[in-house]
Order: sequence, then structure tokens, then C-alpha cells
Amino acid sequence: MPLRIELKPFERIVIGESVLINAGTRTCFLIDGEAPVLRERDTVTAETANTPLKRLYLCVQTMYLKNDIPRYRMSYFGFVKELRETLPSARDTIDAVNGHISSGALYKALKEIRKLMKSEERCSPEPAPVTPELAVPQPLLACDV
Repeated sequence: MPLRIELKPFERIVIGESVLINAGTRTCFLIDGEAPVLRERDTVTAETANTPLKRLYLCVQTMYLKNDIPRYRMSYFGFVKELRETLPSARDTIDAVNGHISSGALYKALKEIRKLMKSEERCSPEPAPVTPELAVPQPLLACDV
């Protein structure tokens, strides 16, 4: 069954490793196939991955968009370890994310992490700055940190 996407003027959407940018009018289209799809508002960049939770999200996002879990597995486990140390209360969500990743359901893993990110945004007014070694110059993707 095709995925129906409606984009606002100038809204962006990532399909696999490509970014589609809508023109100046509202548009609707269908995507038929198995390509990974994310709206720009649901993406994290290397520059905005300034918390352990956002770094984990960025890694899973990259796994999803590049369709390559094995390549990013070691980075993923490092980010999970960092998150467990800084946010022990997120244990249940982290376990759910691990289950989704083990079964290959990366989009579901992203949804779980987004739930935590929303609560993190409500609780912490100022994120820590991004360190230079984490800033990978790639528009919407980067997990090779």
C-alpha cells in the first residue's frame, strides 16, 4: 500500500539518501516501495545532536536512511551506553528501541526515541554545545562519529 505524503510549501522530505524539497505550493504524492522516508522535522543533524539522546537518534536515523544496521552497530552501542549512564530512567524505552533494532524495525525505534526527545525538550532548557569531533559535515545524515 503506497504511503501518502502531503508537503507544505518548501517543506523537505528525506527518501533514502535523497532530499526532496517542495516548491511554493502545497503538494500531495504517493510513495510506493520500500524506501526509508523521513520528514525534515523528524530528522536530527550532526550540528543539532547535542545530547546523548539526540546522538542516539542520529545514529538510528542514519541506520534507517542508509539501510545499514551492521555498519553503525558499534556506534549505536556506544550511544546506548552513554544514554544509560546519563538517563537511567529511560531504561524501558532503551530496551524497546533495542528490540525494534534487533528485529529491523528502525522506524519504530525512531518513534520511541522521539517520545523521549519530547520529554527531554520540556525538561532541559539549554542543551550542551556540540563538540568538534561530533560535528560531521553532512546535511541530514551522520553516525560515523
